[in-house]
Amino acid sequence: MTSSDAAAVLAQLDEDAIAADLAALVALAPVDGTVGEVAASHWVADRLAELGAEVDHWEIDLPTIRQEPDFPGMEVERAEAWGTVGLIGPLTGEVPALALNGHLDVVPAGDAFLWADNDPFTVRERDGRWYGRGVCDMLGGVAAILGAARALRTSGVTLARPLAVHAVVGEEDGGLGTYATLRRGHTADACVIAEPTAQEVVTDNAGALTFRLAVRGRAVHGSMRASGVSALDALDTVRQALRELERSRNLDPGERFSHLVIPYPLSIGTVHAGDWASTVPDLCIAEGRYGVRPGESVADARAALIAAVAEASRTDLWLRDHPVEVTFPGGVFAPGRLPEDHELLDVVSEAAVQAGAPRPKATGAPYGSDLRLYAAAGVPTLQYGPGDIADAHAIGENVEITEVMDCARTYALTALRLCG
Repeated sequence: MTSSDAAAVLAQLDEDAIAADLAALVALAPVDGTVGEVAASHWVADRLAELGAEVDHWEIDLPTIRQEPDFPGMEVERAEAWGTVGLIGPLTGEVPALALNGHLDVVPAGDAFLWADNDPFTVRERDGRWYGRGVCDMLGGVAAILGAARALRTSGVTLARPLAVHAVVGEEDGGLGTYATLRRGHTADACVIAEPTAQEVVTDNAGALTFRLAVRGRAVHGSMRASGVSALDALDTVRQALRELERSRNLDPGERFSHLVIPYPLSIGTVHAGDWASTVPDLCIAEGRYGVRPGESVADARAALIAAVAEASRTDLWLRDHPVEVTFPGGVFAPGRLPEDHELLDVVSEAAVQAGAPRPKATGAPYGSDLRLYAAAGVPTLQYGPGDIADAHAIGENVEITEVMDCARTYALTALRLCG
């Protein structure tokens, strides 16, 4: 990469065009499993074609792919899903030197009346930030990727190797899109995912599993509570065991995760019990989220949770004869990491500095992401993108405009270094 090439590409980055792309994507309301998610895939495919990319846009065979033994799971129903990959540069059949990954799906907006003008799917600019559902997680990153691709195409700079743009769906509920993209044969020598990282580089992801507990009780009339067994009371016994399991799993979090209060959280998110106010409930269904440690297999993590619940059941007079049933529905987020000393960390860090951003610190993140799918496929991957995960999924979700532009410049310079 020469300084003149870098200057030519950076001169073509267009904030207005990036803002327009972001607004168009948010307006589609691409919530997981909705027609908006499908529309976003078609929109990005068309946009990449307009930029002169060679586009592979295909309908994912959902019935078939769901039967794959390593399918990462889905937590919403889909009748239709599409994959989108754009290739920029020489089309020689060579594996791209770099893939830029961005997911198009967003989580539901919640109560629309809590958003500005009761409209979460219209981007608004205020105090140097863009506001709207998905601007942080991660349509702002997608817009930055498209901005970098546009700048590379319009600068006149010739790439020696292809750059790939992977625009995927279903990241929020398991990773369907990236899984399907890799299964179709789209790989790269390295990958950068535009997840919000608050000006840091995430090289390590913890994993996450959804678990379900079915706790049995004995129903009686509420006035005779003492002669029954409340499934909610039985759940309390299990919760104590889960708190101890969480404590023990976080004693030695590792260097990249030591900044977190609880690197590998275990939490119950929903509890459903009973069907009548004056009846002691005989069934309680609790679902939660369970962190998987880096380097730990999903099978080992599941076994540890099952063992903790079984031990709690064994020591309880009621539960020893009515053991809690543990299952793991929904998405499967294994942990993932960038190989130690891989050049991608230095390349992205130097590009960020050259782009005018602070030198990013390498860190770990407690949430699962598509990084683990690329890592499992042998593609060295890290995350670097605009926004802070604390603003993701929130009412009033927002992203700083300067971060989006810094990331767009960083992606363009990284592509020049690796593809040029």
